[in-house]
Amino acid sequence: MTGRRQLQDKVIDRTHTHALGLNLRHLRAFTAVAAAGSIARAADEQLFRVASGVTRSISELEGALGRPLFDRGPRGMALNSYGDLVLLRARRIEREFEDARAQLVARGGIGASADVHSLFASILNGRRLAVIASLVEKRNMPAVAREFGITQPAISSALKDLEGGLGVALLERRTRGLVPTPAGEIVAFHFKRVLAELRHIGPDIAASEGMLQGSVNVGALPLGRTQILPQAIASLLARHPGLHVATVESPYDALAASLRSGDIDFILGALRSSADARDLQQEALFEDRISVIARAGHPLARAARVDFDALRQATWALSRQGTPSRELLERFFSAACEAPPVPAVETGDLAVLRGLLLESDMLTAISAHQLRHEIRNASLVVLDFPLDETRREIGLTQRLGAFPSPGARALMQEIRAVVARSPDFRPKPANRRR
Repeated sequence: MTGRRQLQDKVIDRTHTHALGLNLRHLRAFTAVAAAGSIARAADEQLFRVASGVTRSISELEGALGRPLFDRGPRGMALNSYGDLVLLRARRIEREFEDARAQLVARGGIGASADVHSLFASILNGRRLAVIASLVEKRNMPAVAREFGITQPAISSALKDLEGGLGVALLERRTRGLVPTPAGEIVAFHFKRVLAELRHIGPDIAASEGMLQGSVNVGALPLGRTQILPQAIASLLARHPGLHVATVESPYDALAASLRSGDIDFILGALRSSADARDLQQEALFEDRISVIARAGHPLARAARVDFDALRQATWALSRQGTPSRELLERFFSAACEAPPVPAVETGDLAVLRGLLLESDMLTAISAHQLRHEIRNASLVVLDFPLDETRREIGLTQRLGAFPSPGARALMQEIRAVVARSPDFRPKPANRRR
C-alpha cells in the first residue's frame, strides 16, 4: 500500500470514527452553553443538570474533537472560531431531530407537546444513529451486526430503547423479515441527515486550519463520468491527497433520494424540471445535445446526406425507455412528425453500448461527450444529422438548504473550473435555480 493511500485510509477512518463516536448529549450541552454564555446558566435554565456534569460534557466533546471550543473568562464562556464551526453543525442536527419529531407527531402516536430531546434521549451517539438507519435500510439484523461488529442482542436493545422513548414501533417482524413502519422510515431518513452533519464536523475544523480531509460522495450521472468528473477529481486530489472521493452510479431517482437523505453530497449530470426538483438546488454549467453516433466505417458515415429514411432503416442501440436521452430523441422525432427508432438493444451500460457500436453497424443517440475518447481517436463518428432540438442543461444538483463539507465544496468548484476551461462544452452563464 502506498504512503498516500495509507494517509487517505487513516484520514477516512479518523473522520468516520469521530462521526460515529460523537456524543449527542455532549453536543446538546455545547449548544446550551453557547446560548447561555456560561455553564451554570445552561445547567440551571436549559439542561436541568448539575453544572459538573455539563462541564464534563464540554470537556469530553473538546477532547473528542481535539480542539477547544470556548474562550473561558471571568464573565463566562465565549465561542472561539472552532466553536462557531461546531455550533453551525450542532444547530442543523437539532433541526433534523425537530423535523423528525414534527413528522412523527403529524402521523399520530406522539403528542404535539413531546420534547425532542426526551424523544431521542436513547440515541447516545452517531454509532447508534448509524445502526438504526442501517437496520431500517437493510432490514436484516445479522447483516447490520456484521457491518458494525456488534451483537444482535445489542441492536435489539438499542431499537427497543428508541421505540420505547418514541412510543411507536419502527420495524415490524414479518414472515419475510423486518419491514419498516412509516415512523421507521421517518426516523431513518433524518438519522442519515444527522450523520451527514456529524461527518462534516471534523473536515470543517481541518479546513479552517488549511487542510482538506474526509470523504466526498458524488452521484454521477452518465454524461459527467467520461471527462468532467475524472479530471476534476484528479486535479483536486493532486493538491489535497487527504481527501477521499466515492462515486455512486445509479438512475437519477435513486441518486436524488440519496441526496435528500444525506448519503451523497451532490449530483453531477443532466438537470431536471423544477417540478421534479422542488426541494433541490440546481446549477446549470453548460448545455449539451445528443448526437447520432456510429462506427467510423459505417455506411452512413460516408453518406452524402443522412435523412429520416436512412435512420429508420438502421439498427439501433438506445438507452432504456424513460431515460433523458431516450425521451429527448423520441420528442425530436415526434416534433418532426416521424416515428422514433425502435431499438434492437436497450442498455444503460456504456461499455456494452461502446462494444455494440464498434463491432456492428448499430447506431445510437447519446451525448457525444460520453464517447469522447472513441470519437477523438476516430473509431466512432458523429453522423451529419443535427439534433439541436435535444439541448439540455448539465450541472450540479444539491439538496436545498444543505451545507456541504469543505471537500464537497472544493470538488464542485473544481468541476466548474473543468467546464470553464474546456472547449468541448458550451458554457452557461452563472445560473442557480431550484
